[in-house]
Amino acid sequence: MFSKQQVLEKSAEEIELLRENGTIVSKTIAEVAKYIQPGVKTITLDKIAEDFIRSEGAVPGFKGYRGFPATLCISTNEEVVHGFPGERVLKNGDIVSIDCGCQKNGYNGDSAYTFPVGEVDTEVLNLLKRTKESLFLAIDLAVSGKRVGDIGAAVQNYVESFGYSVVRELVGHGIGKELHEKPDIPNYGKRGSGIKLTSGMTFCIEPMINLGTKSVVQSHDGWTIRTADRKPSAHFELTVAVNKDKADVLSTFRYIEEVLGPRSI
Repeated sequence: MFSKQQVLEKSAEEIELLRENGTIVSKTIAEVAKYIQPGVKTITLDKIAEDFIRSEGAVPGFKGYRGFPATLCISTNEEVVHGFPGERVLKNGDIVSIDCGCQKNGYNGDSAYTFPVGEVDTEVLNLLKRTKESLFLAIDLAVSGKRVGDIGAAVQNYVESFGYSVVRELVGHGIGKELHEKPDIPNYGKRGSGIKLTSGMTFCIEPMINLGTKSVVQSHDGWTIRTADRKPSAHFELTVAVNKDKADVLSTFRYIEEVLGPRSI
């Protein structure tokens, strides 16, 4: 577990720069949401995202990061995270995670949302809804004096009550000048364990929840992570800053839900 000294607390000015980036990625995913439907290629969604990010005076945060080739991570169905955009065509009944990062003024933004494509089975739609609900339960605990384990326990206890499983190999993360900073924010854990949260800490909470087994495997492309049993996985992510009484949420699903309207999760 990381020591407090390794965690970078942010000033009020830095938090505002993170909020600016959080707003850009939030609006980018909302722009992409306008085009998510059966028949669209995932590479088309990636181009829409890159153009929008650059129009906001930012640059894609993922493109070139450790060799990643695209603006978005686009992961469908049994793919958990880090899927490549390409010639794949979305089909009715799919689910698709859109994970977006950007960088502007030396700071990063990062957010993700999993969308239903057309008509999706109720069982899978419930997985999406409950994964998203677990994220907000976790955000409620991102306040000074709580611990990292409280956040993970909130996610784990909620989703496991429905028989879902929590991916262990992938976690949320600190964010600032670097896309991935300390501390790690697991989606599982024990209440009262882990480092204590203090005001000014900034991190991404991102439940990755599977309908079936928690086991995952890496695809041959060296990036895409999928469930071992090939059952669906859902992924939602927001960036927060720790405060005394209530977390300051620096990215938002509001723009996405304005686009989706009654189709919102």
